[in-house]
Amino acid sequence: MNEIVLIALRRPYTFVVMSILIVLLGTKTVLHMPTDIFPNITIPVTSVVWIYSGLLPQQVEGRITYLFERFLTSTVEGIKYIHSHSYFGSSITNIYLQDGVDVGRAEADIVGIAQNVVKALPPDISPPMVMRLAPSSIPVAMLQISSDKMTPAELYNLVYMRIRPLLVTVPGIVLPHPYGGQDMQVMVNLDQQKLLARQLTPADIHNVLMKQYLVLPAGDIKIKQTDWIVLTNASPLNIDHFNDIPVRREGNAYVYLRDVATVQLMGRVQQNAVLVKGKQTVILVAMKSTEASTLDVVDGIKKMIPRAEQISPEGVEIKLLDDASTFVKDSISDVLHEMLMAGALVGLIVLLLLGSWRATLIVWTSIPLSILTAIIGLHLLEETINVMTLGGLALAVGILVDDATVMIENIDRHIEMGKPLETAIVDAANQIVVPTLVATLCIAIVWLPLFELGGVAGYLFKPMAEAVIIAMIASFILSRTLVPTMAKYLMKSEHAEHAEPA
Repeated sequence: MNEIVLIALRRPYTFVVMSILIVLLGTKTVLHMPTDIFPNITIPVTSVVWIYSGLLPQQVEGRITYLFERFLTSTVEGIKYIHSHSYFGSSITNIYLQDGVDVGRAEADIVGIAQNVVKALPPDISPPMVMRLAPSSIPVAMLQISSDKMTPAELYNLVYMRIRPLLVTVPGIVLPHPYGGQDMQVMVNLDQQKLLARQLTPADIHNVLMKQYLVLPAGDIKIKQTDWIVLTNASPLNIDHFNDIPVRREGNAYVYLRDVATVQLMGRVQQNAVLVKGKQTVILVAMKSTEASTLDVVDGIKKMIPRAEQISPEGVEIKLLDDASTFVKDSISDVLHEMLMAGALVGLIVLLLLGSWRATLIVWTSIPLSILTAIIGLHLLEETINVMTLGGLALAVGILVDDATVMIENIDRHIEMGKPLETAIVDAANQIVVPTLVATLCIAIVWLPLFELGGVAGYLFKPMAEAVIIAMIASFILSRTLVPTMAKYLMKSEHAEHAEPA
């Protein structure tokens, strides 16, 4: 420990440059480090969603949820527990994994099981959606898309087909399906009396549509020197063409789809609606991924809104209803304000007790350098700037000056004894090295039990403990390097004042 003080006195510029690097790297880290309210909470949860329209909840539970759970528990390893919910036409299975499990491998096993279990489920069921859930993936913005000239179905189609794909390009954003409006689709409305008159059933119409609406490659035809690409007309390109699909032949005449049904392009049966001042609108909720910064995601959305308005028809209004970044900024601003107040009060107390602005400057310099070092360390540990980490640093502000204060006060005492400046610095440093090291380690050890916390509490308080421990270690190192260096130059005048009476 004595050698590092001697190096600081012999090569002062080394530690001056080190301090400048801490300021530069710390500032860069603050500008580019993700910022959020809370730390990333990465509880391993995977959600599997099955969709089978029209099936009752009891049948969904027995024919989909139950079978999938049995297959799941017999193959996938590392499952902590399973929560399943069966609804009308859908099944949601949330799979909670053990801590430390390879989430990517577990998800691959879940996807493989889902593909295999499809054969045992009701016919024509689609493979499920497999999604990774995280408590940190929360809504950060809400967009309202409205128009006086478009129907709810047209508005939904605009949001889903044009605006949503544009916003997906924002880094770190997660976009669920829009709320409100109606999903556009081709609706075939059957006339029961006309079907009975022609001895047809809805199943007959379904089979005809499945056969007629068939897309198959027709290949090409080589005629002389030209190779012609063949385009079949099996797939209707216009809504009116559906009416011309033949359903049955009766003698020399055909029964067409228009004779027994009406075909229209319209929205499906509406299951949710968003009303603003009595008018239907569409809401698009923007969420952030676990690793993304709330501020970056919201800023990206705000930059995309003008582009979304450009690609939308005239009369479409896009409004940002909810913005979580304001709450994040206010919370971070409040914590920073408290940190600055604490630093100012600490500097004032040190000035009153030591009675020297030079000593106060040396002690106060260790506060921002220790905090910036802690932020750099948190970035290397893949943490974010949040209320918990800043709160830990705010709590440590008063403690960060302990090592530097004891060092300066002891140097001043040795100077009053009439020793040369460098000798006073070295003797003072040697005299307090063990007490300050023990005090620093005791404060750091107090935070170690937080690393044993599990669940949500562990994700919340571990970053706070890391911030305090890193800042304390940085404060101790600075008290052995930068403080002696600054004392060598800033306390020359005080040494001269004590030397003159002698």
